Amino acid sequence: MTTAPFPAAVIAGVRVAARDHLRVTGTAEDMVIDRLAESALALAEAYTGTALIARPHEAMMAAASEWRPLPVAPVTAITAVAPVVAIDIDATGTGWVRMAAAGPVRFVAGLAATWEAVPPPVAQGIVLLVAHLFDARTAAAAPPAAVGALWRPWRRMRLAGARR
Repeated sequence: MTTAPFPAAVIAGVRVAARDHLRVTGTAEDMVIDRLAESALALAEAYTGTALIARPHEAMMAAASEWRPLPVAPVTAITAVAPVVAIDIDATGTGWVRMAAAGPVRFVAGLAATWEAVPPPVAQGIVLLVAHLFDARTAAAAPPAAVGALWRPWRRMRLAGARR
């Protein structure tokens, strides 16, 4: 599966929030904070099982006459499928496809279009993780438990063999 990188405006928004939290006033650390922001966003998406920022994705899907879920949610649009039997997006944001033959499916998935639209608890967890990674650059320390506590309500679980 391929996913477009996080938009520069999102990274900039995380950087501003993290700099405020860390009370960093200069710009000398911006490149480090940007890399940490990308990592924190990716970890938040992995932990929650949710695409937080809307952007393009592409997944190779096997041929199947039964409905198969797309690997990322919430899906807002399925933009290209070939060869397809049928497509659908359910009320939970799960994208579904039935494929006549194996092929790529292109779609847009994400909870928010901008950093400002990310739910506040999720955004706060990302900022806390960036701050932790920034402060613990030279030490092996576990992230604050608050990060998981802030993200847990947003966690999307998928049961193995889930069917439509």
